Amino acid sequence: MTLTFELDPAITPVLREEILTLWADVSNAGGSVGFVAPVTVDEIRPELIKHFVSMAEGRTRLLVGRDGTGTVAATVFLAFNTHRLMLHWLWLYTVMVHPRHQGKGYGRDLLAAAEEAARGLDGIEAIRLTCRGGHGLERFYGSCGYKEVGRVPGAIRVAPGDDRDDIFMLLPLL
Repeated sequence: MTLTFELDPAITPVLREEILTLWADVSNAGGSVGFVAPVTVDEIRPELIKHFVSMAEGRTRLLVGRDGTGTVAATVFLAFNTHRLMLHWLWLYTVMVHPRHQGKGYGRDLLAAAEEAARGLDGIEAIRLTCRGGHGLERFYGSCGYKEVGRVPGAIRVAPGDDRDDIFMLLPLL
């Protein structure tokens, strides 16, 4: 089974709830997407609303991957830069694949679909993302063509005494 990807889907109540559930499930399974377990959809909702506001303002695009049942199984937000000297690259935020789909290659599929979407945007020459150290994510992104271009040691505090590096990754599109 593969995922079916859609860029800029209509934001319906069902989609909103599926993204919230995905985000909570990923976070509660130990995923590094801005929260630390345990977390509820009510705690995540304000962050999702921020993404939706950015989408409404034309600063962010949403890419959704649906499984064979049509359920949201993966998401990523593509965020444009607003600084006039950095308009040639965009950020990937909240890169998520549902835990029940881990190990199926869907993360690679999601990143490939995000790359394809970025290549279709005028003037975009690179994709940047950050990831939390301590999970080996930089190796995964590296295997997908991203290169580590910076690291801030201990920048992310997931718990008292548990600081992680903030790792910057880049994928040139040219």
